[in-house]
Formats: sequence, C-alpha cells, structure tokens
Amino acid sequence: MLNMEKLTMQEEEAMLSIWQLGGGFVKEVLDNLKGEKPPYTTLASTIKNLERKGYVKAVKYANAKRYEPLISEVEYKAKFMNNFVSDYFKNSYKEMVSFFVKEEKLSSEELEEIMDMIKHNKS
Repeated sequence: MLNMEKLTMQEEEAMLSIWQLGGGFVKEVLDNLKGEKPPYTTLASTIKNLERKGYVKAVKYANAKRYEPLISEVEYKAKFMNNFVSDYFKNSYKEMVSFFVKEEKLSSEELEEIMDMIKHNKS
C-alpha cells in the first residue's frame, strides 16, 4: 500500500463502481457507472490498469474475469488525503481548514459541526 500510484479520473470512477459492487465483471462495473459511460473496451483497459497498479485482482470464472478490490475505499481516501494535505498544506490539517475558511468553502456552522465531531470523536 505504501507506493500506490495515484489514479486517473477514469480509474477512480471505475474503482468507485468496483467498491460499490464489492467487485464485478467489466459489464457489471460498466452498468454501475454513473453519468456518461465509456465504451466497454475503454473500461476494460482502465480496469487492466487498476490491476497493474495493484488496486484490483482478477479472479477467473470460466472464460471471464471478475475484478475484486485489493484496497478499501477508506484506505484509498486516507492515503490520498494524507498526501493531499502534505503536498498542499505543509502537512497541516489546520492550514487546510484555514484555507477552506478563507475561500469561504466552510461556514462557521460547519466548523462548529467539525469541532463537535472532534470533541465527541465521531465521524
């Protein structure tokens, strides 16, 4: 998990679909995608990339492959959130929150909710 390659937007969308399904065949992943769907062959090669990057494993069923996640959505978000904060906010979540407040992306009500969550240690 340490050196996982970042996902492209297409790969991330495919991965979200795979997480929602708990794994699936390319056709199932395609049917589960939101919005504009890519051609089957494009999705198949996107999923091949996910396999190469170590996000999914292919399990053979007769003559088809079912792709199962090797990393959970929570692990993925945690890893890339940490990288995001480290890359853009000098590893400080305080800097990040302050940025969102300055940009008016976070209201005082939302900040209070966050403080409440911290105090009561729940998400």
